Amino acid sequence: MTSERVGDDGPGSSVERAFAAALTPRRERTRERLLDAAFTVFARHGIRGASIEAVCEAAGFTRGAFYSNFNSKEELFLALAERAMRRQLTSLDTVGKDLEPDLVRDGAVDYDAIRSILSVVVTDPGDARQWALMRAELELLAMRDPAVGRPFLAQEERLRAELGAAISRILDSCGLRFKVGERTAVDLLLSIYESSARAAVAANPTPEDGDAAPDTAVLTELVNLLVTTTD
Repeated sequence: MTSERVGDDGPGSSVERAFAAALTPRRERTRERLLDAAFTVFARHGIRGASIEAVCEAAGFTRGAFYSNFNSKEELFLALAERAMRRQLTSLDTVGKDLEPDLVRDGAVDYDAIRSILSVVVTDPGDARQWALMRAELELLAMRDPAVGRPFLAQEERLRAELGAAISRILDSCGLRFKVGERTAVDLLLSIYESSARAAVAANPTPEDGDAAPDTAVLTELVNLLVTTTD
């Protein structure tokens, strides 16, 4: 695989990366613009087909701006995955705060209300299409390149644990719980969601072909099997 990583003595050195860690508001805006540009460029061309120059051009920056924030395209890719999950976690917290606590009435679970919790993982069709493509690319890259696979798996473990804890807090506040272990439930839910997202893109391979948002019907059915009351 052709990679555009740099050595410790290059523009993405450990010293410069440590300095960049203390993000100023301006640097944070630069980083976000690079991530936004990469989201579109990677989805369109794939990680192999997309160059750092293409990402920088789309963001309106130079390579210097790129290397002050990321060591490589692979690191940028992982940052995109992290940001996507962080946004979902934030959305979950918002839903949890606004959700009515009476999801259980007369011993019956209000699954229509639970659908509002699941809706936070369903983005608009354009974003769903781009993320499904990028997710597939990232998984293949992780399987082929140990230098990407190790941090990818560590990131997945951490974020899935946080996601499980967030969902469990919402369920607990409503008198609900998972019938199975928290991590097992999260793995099942995410697997079904990601499978549905890939199928939606395969059925509608270009934006002109129509809606590429994942179908949540199977996801909702799985929730019916995984969630029960705490009584």
